[in-house]
Amino acid sequence: MIGPEDVGGVHVKYLYHCRRQLWLYARGMRPEQLSATVQLGEAVHETSYTRSSPVDLGAAKLDHLDGAAWVHEVKSSSRPSRADEAQAMHYCYRLRAVGVDAQGGILHYPKTRRTKRLPYTTQAAEQAEADIAEVLAVVSAPDSPPLLARSACRGCSYADYCWNE
Repeated sequence: MIGPEDVGGVHVKYLYHCRRQLWLYARGMRPEQLSATVQLGEAVHETSYTRSSPVDLGAAKLDHLDGAAWVHEVKSSSRPSRADEAQAMHYCYRLRAVGVDAQGGILHYPKTRRTKRLPYTTQAAEQAEADIAEVLAVVSAPDSPPLLARSACRGCSYADYCWNE
């Protein structure tokens, strides 16, 4: 099982998106590469902000860190979500843990040409730490969390696993 240092941005994103997806992901189930939605997201990522380089923090890999220590994340969706925000704050938390004074996150939505700036606050740091504890609680559970409403699963790469009888 994973420890606190192994929790990455994808774990935190799945925590907010779907706990069942998080539980399956932690057990090595990775159907994302077969998903057209994920492939679209990768294409958006590869064609947007091509001059910036990703930063690998081990368990977490963020899209870009600028000179003022703002985390930049490129999202393929058209509207911001709590999962996107939590993921960006998790990256700030990880950066602070290695001595980088992260200022916050900037979420980029190329489809709508929007950005959302989120300063890294004391509350965000506390929430990021609580998110790690919650991820560990979900992935250590012996049984998978319950299904969401079927409409919430539209476009999810795990839908075949969850809804196949």
